[in-house]
Amino acid sequence: MPSKPLLAKTSQILYGGDYNPEQWPESVWEEDVRLMRRAGVNLVSLGIFSWAKLQSDENTFTFEWLDRGMDLLVKNGIWVDLATATASPPPWLSVRYPDVLAIDADGRTYYHGSRQHYSPSSPSYRKFAALLVEKIASRYAKHPALVAWHINNEYACHVHNCHGPASTEAFRAWLQKRYGSLEALNNAWGTAFWSQHYYDWSEVFTPRKTPTFVNPCQQLDFQRFFSDALLELCKMERDILRRITPDIPVTTNFMSFLKPLNYWDWAKEIDFTSWDSYPDPLPGQRGDLVASMGHDLTRSLKPGRPFVLMEQCTSHVNWRPVNATKPPGSMRLYSLQAVARGGDGVLFFQWRQSIRGAEKFHGAMVQHAPAEKSRVFQEVCALGAELKKLGQVTGSLIRSRVAVIVDWHAWWALEMPSKPTEFNYQSSVAQFHRYFYENNIAVDFVTPDTNLSSYALVVAPTLYLLQEKDAQNLDAYVRKGGAILVTCFSGIVDRDDNVLPGGYPGYLTKTLGLWVEEWFPLGLDEKRIVQFGKGKKLSARKWSEVVHLEGAKALATFQEGYLKGRAALTRNSLGKGEALYLATELNTKDLSYFLDALIRDIDIKAPLSVPTKVEVTLRENGKKRFLFLLNHNKKPVRIDLKKNSGLELLTHKKIKRQIQLPALGVAVIELD
Repeated sequence: MPSKPLLAKTSQILYGGDYNPEQWPESVWEEDVRLMRRAGVNLVSLGIFSWAKLQSDENTFTFEWLDRGMDLLVKNGIWVDLATATASPPPWLSVRYPDVLAIDADGRTYYHGSRQHYSPSSPSYRKFAALLVEKIASRYAKHPALVAWHINNEYACHVHNCHGPASTEAFRAWLQKRYGSLEALNNAWGTAFWSQHYYDWSEVFTPRKTPTFVNPCQQLDFQRFFSDALLELCKMERDILRRITPDIPVTTNFMSFLKPLNYWDWAKEIDFTSWDSYPDPLPGQRGDLVASMGHDLTRSLKPGRPFVLMEQCTSHVNWRPVNATKPPGSMRLYSLQAVARGGDGVLFFQWRQSIRGAEKFHGAMVQHAPAEKSRVFQEVCALGAELKKLGQVTGSLIRSRVAVIVDWHAWWALEMPSKPTEFNYQSSVAQFHRYFYENNIAVDFVTPDTNLSSYALVVAPTLYLLQEKDAQNLDAYVRKGGAILVTCFSGIVDRDDNVLPGGYPGYLTKTLGLWVEEWFPLGLDEKRIVQFGKGKKLSARKWSEVVHLEGAKALATFQEGYLKGRAALTRNSLGKGEALYLATELNTKDLSYFLDALIRDIDIKAPLSVPTKVEVTLRENGKKRFLFLLNHNKKPVRIDLKKNSGLELLTHKKIKRQIQLPALGVAVIELD
């Protein structure tokens, strides 16, 4: 079924940035909108950090300046993604109501003077945030500029936990709801270990500073609680907005793989997903790869809906040790990459570069230099003109035959201390995503309980924590004809981080047709030779396991030491499908060799065969198909289109058989 554009008022690609008129005298505003019109801006995010400007004490609100800003924007054909302004409480609030301030695990208070210093469980913060949202929503509900709501901003970007009195009480309440009784909590947390048994709820605290390892399940539950606590704030604001403006969609800007927040839960509560992308443009950092993974995650969080790139930088940020500037042309390339991977909006932080504050050296659409003389602004204008040509792309979707499982609970549990070795969950996921990205195979991220029937291949990297019902879902997927690849140290514990006895990988032993007796972690410089097939030698690193086959067959075996001759990679035929298990880690080149063979067997292909470092995606909407070609090389490339032909939308030229892309060039072809 064809999808629809994100906003009812337009089928254009959304284009603009974070606008902060409160930082400038109103004499600058007219110049802003003149330049916005020239740049092709049609949407701005407004008022994100304006709480102190909007409210000077408990009872005094000043909206007149925002009224004038909203009126000026809509008069000039620019819509507003209006923020609820709750991301940074004003100083008066934390001075008069100290419970607003967050407290870390060492008992240190986060004070105002920066941003995000609030405790999500603070009654005072919740009271005044709700009041502010009520006032803003009521005042601008019928304003013609309003097309979307922007709740808060970058939740948990800086403050990843709070251990104050309000958070402690809220954590206890969350636990009581989860477990129902102290007996159930004691059982789940394994409090018989180290004399931790609780006899009263008042004895239960957030995981604070301790002499050595904190109870793992206590830490895991606190991660869950904090994600939920911030989500409750978001839902509180959303409910107010939906009550007053039921037809205006709401979003909040995500931050790709941000560990503190389980974005699967969050995405269910908003109308469309958006995210902030800041890949490092320094040579060798592979910003295109980092950004593509964020795009794919944000798109996957809300299946069937395009997303918005809410923030990126035109040139350079201000918070890295070296704040490299994007080379000419790369800002356009990164922006169109967002559209190529399912985005219907390209926005920046910010519109006009600040002259005061901590972000005054963060790049913007209008830099400190005069706009008409600025390379950056000329690129901004050129991009705006090009995006206007892509309106028919809006609402189209990426169709994937490959899925990679991402589970925040497994992530949280895996990276807690006292493991056989240190694992990096995001790196495990990224290694597989990189393979599919570089081979131009579309990939969705999914949860282990997703309906997987539309996928030909599912990859489950280091799924350390796995619930039985989710394991049953994976097993059923295989039996019905799917192929799954599970990697080492998976299925080890249940939802409470308790080990599943009887041999690893727990609930997946029958699916994989094997059980693991013990592990042999490898040192940083250790390698093990693994023979794949009839003679290909692969290099294993970091991890090895003693695998006992019970139905599975070895595709590769260790060639050295105690594990010589034992399985390193297995395949188990099950029902109509197959389950593979990788009992070690492979370097990028060797993993690619194995995955090449796997996707050939499953018959998974890219939309088009292209030269190295050319990105290819296909967006579809009903019978309409849009082929995106992005050249990440510093030299031109010629691409054989095979039997494909169509209208190239950026140049409005008919394309047949082949096309040449300049360095950093992009083509968008509406296929015949």
